[in-house]
Amino acid sequence: MRLWIGLYLPRLPLEVFCPNWSDEQCAVVLEHERAVALSPQARAAGVRLGMRRGGVLMLAPQARLHERAAAREAEALQAVAMALLHYTPLVAAAEEATLLMDVGASLRLFGGVRALCRRIDASVRALGFSAALACAPTARGAWLLARADAGRALTMASMARRLDRLPGALLPPARPYLDWFEGIGCLTLGQMRGLPRPGLQRRCGGALLAMLDGAHGQTAELFEWIVAPASFRARLELFDRVENADALLFGARRLLLQMTGWLCARQCAVERVSLLLEHERGREARPPTLLDIALAEPTWRDEHLLRLLRERLAQLSLAAPVIGLCLEALQVQPMAPASASLFPEPGGSPQERQRLFELLVARLGPENVLKAAPRADYRPEEANAWVPLRGGAGGPAAQAQLPADVLSMPRPSWLLAKPVALLMRGHRPFYGSPLKMASAPERIEAGWWSQAQARDYFIAEGQDHAHYWVYRERIGGAGEQAEPRWYLHGLFG
Repeated sequence: MRLWIGLYLPRLPLEVFCPNWSDEQCAVVLEHERAVALSPQARAAGVRLGMRRGGVLMLAPQARLHERAAAREAEALQAVAMALLHYTPLVAAAEEATLLMDVGASLRLFGGVRALCRRIDASVRALGFSAALACAPTARGAWLLARADAGRALTMASMARRLDRLPGALLPPARPYLDWFEGIGCLTLGQMRGLPRPGLQRRCGGALLAMLDGAHGQTAELFEWIVAPASFRARLELFDRVENADALLFGARRLLLQMTGWLCARQCAVERVSLLLEHERGREARPPTLLDIALAEPTWRDEHLLRLLRERLAQLSLAAPVIGLCLEALQVQPMAPASASLFPEPGGSPQERQRLFELLVARLGPENVLKAAPRADYRPEEANAWVPLRGGAGGPAAQAQLPADVLSMPRPSWLLAKPVALLMRGHRPFYGSPLKMASAPERIEAGWWSQAQARDYFIAEGQDHAHYWVYRERIGGAGEQAEPRWYLHGLFG
């Protein structure tokens, strides 16, 4: 099924300057001293499109005026297109702040056209823009329906009915001849199609007929697709001085949406990203603050990255106000395919566990989330160390460092930080009750020079049937004649 989505951003000139504008803000964008975009409050004050600067200030003295910036609008449209690459690799820029998406191959993946449209609309709103979405079997049909905010048409017949009711002024080639069309009573696209083609071509040129034919699927449509660059680096200039780190999350999310779209288009997953917080320039210039996030498991989804950034920003104290953000993907690798297992793994997948570890590190700090690092040492208190997690937990590679014979011996689940000296009663060690040896001795002799240890370890059982790990210290030079000293070193579960 061939289906196109047209995405028209009618308030792009205004939202470029005011991404978080609200109904309480009175803002007007001017081009050649005439208003081309208005906020709802400016319209309520009586300002109209095409009004000159003086008239705007007379009706709304409190209005914030902005000069239209075509370059910034193009950058914003490119940012939206980059985020939309998450849904399809076939995204093209069209006339008048409109994007076209060929989503025929994406419908099943995202749960149908309605679910896909909802997700696209949510992504655009998260970027700080508002859009009118329309669907049609042809690209030009989707463009016209989006420009008129005329809804979805999934078949050629329903699209033709909707297009015939649209005003002819939507077609750019028809605008110079609107007076002539109005004079002959031709106001809609359907009425234009009913005119004799040779006469319409002689008067208005071939561009008008080509656009009408393309909208109805009678001619081939060719587009220049937006291509994701080889590397990702995106910058966002903030519109105010931000002094609270939590307030930066909105801008960071806009950059993350662009990066995840880029990752999907390149079929890559990111391992390490950096977020630069740019401070004020000039005499009080400061170097940017760097947030470096290293991932144990490469990802291409923005939800996990957004959670990590939220935790990092919540712990950050800004040394100076922030005026800009810059996000860069430092390390990427090819995207791994999804697991093909029929049944879910108990306790979650390894990817879910890694995401949990990364979230704990971001929330608690790397010094408070540790992992076991076994050492090749026979002494129990030296056989392990706790080191920062660094995004992952100890695995088979770390366990392989232990001697093979130690791995086969029983070890307690709880090893005391310092051995506890035991009393002797009736020539038997005592811990709440006399202890009875329940295993053969295991002799451990290890260490160098002053750190040398010589011990005989036993599994002991008390009268309550609890099991303990105890050892008898061997005293050098005294042999078996010296009184043995017993210690408790661990508890079995």
